[in-house]
Amino acid sequence: MLKSWFNFTNAILLMAILIVSGTIVYSQYIAQQIANKERAAVESWVEAERTILNSTDSVSINLASKIITENKSIPIIETNEKDQPTGNYVNIDESKITADSNYLGQRLQEFKLYSKTPIEVKLKASDSTTIRYYYGQSKLLREAKWYPIVQLMLVIMFVLIVIYSLRTRYKSGQNQLWASMAKETAHQLGTPVSSLEGWLEILKEKTDSKEIANEIAKDVNRLQLITDRFGKIGSTPKTELSNPYDRIKTAMDYMKKRSSEQVHFQLNGESVENLQCLLSPTLFDWVLENLLKNALDAMDGKGSIQITMSQENNQLNILVKDSGKGIPNSQWRKVFQPGFTTKKRGWGIGLSLSKRIIEQYHNGQLFVQSSELGKGTVFCIQLPL
Repeated sequence: MLKSWFNFTNAILLMAILIVSGTIVYSQYIAQQIANKERAAVESWVEAERTILNSTDSVSINLASKIITENKSIPIIETNEKDQPTGNYVNIDESKITADSNYLGQRLQEFKLYSKTPIEVKLKASDSTTIRYYYGQSKLLREAKWYPIVQLMLVIMFVLIVIYSLRTRYKSGQNQLWASMAKETAHQLGTPVSSLEGWLEILKEKTDSKEIANEIAKDVNRLQLITDRFGKIGSTPKTELSNPYDRIKTAMDYMKKRSSEQVHFQLNGESVENLQCLLSPTLFDWVLENLLKNALDAMDGKGSIQITMSQENNQLNILVKDSGKGIPNSQWRKVFQPGFTTKKRGWGIGLSLSKRIIEQYHNGQLFVQSSELGKGTVFCIQLPL
């Protein structure tokens, strides 16, 4: 599915590039055609000016007058041989010229950049003075040049919306997959747990097996807890006021009894030991165990694990620090992706589920605060109070 998603995305991007490229090329062609026609229209307008000054034929004068009055879009400025405005201009805002004495000169400079070669003409045959005409872009030509840019923005927006929709759809399907897998795991665990409970009751009836039965009971309860945790994935768990310090201490004690004696555990949080916040106890414990198990795996049976709790304004910070192998900077975010693992065994869903539990169900954050290869990693949990 991921491969097809990338192929479909690439196809959309390629289509968008082709559409935009074709539009830009065609729009430039249209703009150039408009520019050529406007150049010809200005030349006709200048010739009409000359005709009015030199002709005595009324028909020619009427035709020239019509050509001059029909130009209502192309701005034109007349100058002398020294490029100084003569005061004759058309389609330029008169009020701006009156308000700013430099406005006409500024527009002239703009026209020079656009129509680099002016139209020169001697209006009267008897006069050797050359008059120059500079002109600018009409509104139609400006719109034609802006059109591909506007279309490019629209295509980009369309592509982004499609990509976002595809990513959302993919993530939704992935979430459903993990939820289904979790519920199926819970269902499959239920059968052996029920069987173990039956055998446990038989062992309890035998006095010489009572101590063994008690230890088995702890692990059976653990299996029941795991089943409960997986059963909650995909549904909205209930939260309740709970003491995070107590839950962390319990989780740490449990992991301490099941780890090497060469691993040193330390909990610092006396200042917040009576603090309470909204938690889903079962799922919060799961997050703690995942972090502690990852820390133990990273240390290979020797090192230290330190959990530090502190309050900052309306936020509880929980730092889980280990002296393990460390995580490369490039993998700080990848460790939370489903399926990512550096272990030979495992599905790579522990940290992914932990992050979802903290962020979606507890409105908090879980991230790698720091890590250094060969020295260890610090995970940070932030919970609202």
